[in-house]
Amino acid sequence: MKLKRALISVYDKTGITRFAKGLADAGIEIISTGGTKRVLEDSGIEVRGVSEVTGFPEMLGGRVKTLHPAIHAALLADTGLTEHSRDIRNAGISPIGMVVVNLYPFATAVAERPDDVENAVENIDIGGPAIIRSAAKNYKHVAVVTDPEDYESVLEEIRKSGGLSEKRRAELAVKAFRLVADYDSEIDRYFSRKFGKEEIIRPLFVGGVKLRYGENPHQKGMWFRDPSSRFSFSQLYGKEISYNNLLDMASAISITGEFKEPACAIVKHNNPCGAAVGRDCLDAYRKALETDRVSAFGGVVSFNRELDRETAEELNRMFLEVVIAPGYSEEAVKELKKKRNLIVIKTRSSPDFSAKMDFRRIPGGLLAQDMNTKGLEENELKVVTERKPDEREVKAMLFGWRVLKYVKSNAVIFVSPDRTLAIGAGQTSRVDSVKIAVMKARSLGIELRGSVVCSDAFFPFRDGIDEAAGAGASAAVQPGGSVRDSEVIEAANEHGMAMAFTGFRCFRH
Repeated sequence: MKLKRALISVYDKTGITRFAKGLADAGIEIISTGGTKRVLEDSGIEVRGVSEVTGFPEMLGGRVKTLHPAIHAALLADTGLTEHSRDIRNAGISPIGMVVVNLYPFATAVAERPDDVENAVENIDIGGPAIIRSAAKNYKHVAVVTDPEDYESVLEEIRKSGGLSEKRRAELAVKAFRLVADYDSEIDRYFSRKFGKEEIIRPLFVGGVKLRYGENPHQKGMWFRDPSSRFSFSQLYGKEISYNNLLDMASAISITGEFKEPACAIVKHNNPCGAAVGRDCLDAYRKALETDRVSAFGGVVSFNRELDRETAEELNRMFLEVVIAPGYSEEAVKELKKKRNLIVIKTRSSPDFSAKMDFRRIPGGLLAQDMNTKGLEENELKVVTERKPDEREVKAMLFGWRVLKYVKSNAVIFVSPDRTLAIGAGQTSRVDSVKIAVMKARSLGIELRGSVVCSDAFFPFRDGIDEAAGAGASAAVQPGGSVRDSEVIEAANEHGMAMAFTGFRCFRH
């Protein structure tokens, strides 16, 4: 379909002059409005004003520019229908074959001035969504371009064929409908909160991919991508990723993302079974693996540094489900490919959980909360025992808290400054979590003498401290806040332990 006329009206003018010049060079007449028209004319591009097309001036301070039959009939006319062609011909209206539109930044405006309702009202785009809908509805005859990222590829296709294929117009229409839906959702959310005193959540996830199954073979499973997230990954090699793989990958990537130094995390059934920092990936992996070699079998392993051949060789000594890293040397990839079913994942950025919501379905509704991005700083540690923790113990407390928040509650872990030593997860009794961690350490021959015990919530009784001290822990870190804090502190003093309160917990259910 040969393009003859294009309507351009954009708030975000990124790349618009280059794009418009390309259209003009292809012999396409350009119609434009207000500020966009001035920008294009200042760049030497010949532009026809919307008012010239409609026969009416812009009105109401620019609120009404394109809301006119000369525009919308030109966009909505199905020129394959005799009736449509006759109607626009009798009205002296020529079809418009392309719309280039983006919208007033409503979400940005209300984020910057949330209490300014007048500012919010003025940033509600009316003509833009109307034009987009008209063009997208008539995608068989009209191309609608809403994303500056598409300018170059659209121009390239026009240069080659004089227009855009129906397939491409349909793809652009999907993008346009999504833009308008997201835009309306932001407006709804703001005014529902402001006037209706009601919070609205309309999360958007795209690119649904069918998985082999869900957590169990009798459950269907799908994976959807968050289009607003900067984090992404690609699969370099291996069998199809499963639902459970993705759950474990999320935890493993999150743990290694907590550290600036080379780090490794090994996750099984959505619980870490080992985490460590080291001189390099190999050193970190060996330390993490020592926590629980048995549980690591068939696990997911994540790194925050590029993998080399030596680390890959070490990984291949054990059966693993998934290996994750931000990069791989050629030799590392060759080595990992020796394991035919091993899933090899490359991450393209670090996880970014800032200002993100965590959702969980329950019968009859949805729970939503902020992601737990809170870390622990040394100045937040409140020492409550007679003995203060030494430098090594403080370092272990800070390391342990970074890992602890990814362990299922009730969570208790024993750590040194650079690695986990024993992990007790998911027990209904906190002292049982301590006992399980100690039992696992003893069964694997791991020495807990001089370790630091970390608890995701307060010790409700002294028994947890007694068990930890009996296993050799020299210090403890916990939120505090129990009615029996004094008894727990007394127990720590009796054992000569140092203990610090964080003042906040890190449950993970």
